[in-house]
Amino acid sequence: MRLIFIGPPGIGKGTYATAVSERYGIPHISTGDIFREEVKRGSELGRKVKKYLEAGELVPDEIVIEVVRERLKKEDCRKGFILDGYPRTLRQAEELDKMTSIDLVLNFHAPDEVIIERLGGRRICVKCGAIYHVKFMPPKKPGICDKCGGKIIQRKDDTPEVIKHRLEVYRRVFTPIINYYKEKGILLDVYAGEPANIVIPRILKLLEEHGFKPEK
Repeated sequence: MRLIFIGPPGIGKGTYATAVSERYGIPHISTGDIFREEVKRGSELGRKVKKYLEAGELVPDEIVIEVVRERLKKEDCRKGFILDGYPRTLRQAEELDKMTSIDLVLNFHAPDEVIIERLGGRRICVKCGAIYHVKFMPPKKPGICDKCGGKIIQRKDDTPEVIKHRLEVYRRVFTPIINYYKEKGILLDVYAGEPANIVIPRILKLLEEHGFKPEK
C-alpha cells in the first residue's frame, strides 16, 4: 500500500499518518523529519540542507528526490509507505512515478477558519518544546508549562496573518500536484475539519473500501 498524504499546514497529516502507519505496519516518511534528523546528525546531507533552511529557501528538487529515492529502497518500505511532504513540485511527482507506483493520494481539506483556529491557538514552551492549545489542550496554569514550568508563547508563524499567508502559499504550490493526481484517477478528497478521533476512522474506512485490509 503506497500512499501520499497532501494537506495544508495544521490539517493533521502527521497524526493521521501515524494512525495509518500503526494500523497497516508501513512507515510514515516525512521529508521534513528526515532533513531535521540529518541536520541534527551533522551529516553531509544535513549540512547541505541546513544552508537552504537557514536562508528560508526550499531544498532543491535534486536533493529531495535523491533523499526519497534512497529512503524507499529500505527494507521497511517493502510492504508500502506513507509519503508526507513529498512531492512538493510536479518534477518531484514525475520522478516519484519512475521510482514506484502510488496506489492512492489522500487530499485532506478543511475550511480556513478551522485551520486558523487550530494553528492560531497553538502555544509552545520555550524551555522544553511542549505543545499546548488554548482551546483544545490548555496548560493547568495559563502561560506556564505543566511539564517544566517554562514560559508558554505563541510562535510568530502561528498568528492569523501568517497562517493566511501560509495557506495561500500552500494552494499555489500544491494545486498543480493535486490536479496531477486527480487526472491519474488516484486522488481521494478527505474532509478533515473535525477532531482526529472522527477523521482517522474515516480514513481507515476509505482505505478498506479501496481494498486495503490491515494485517491485524
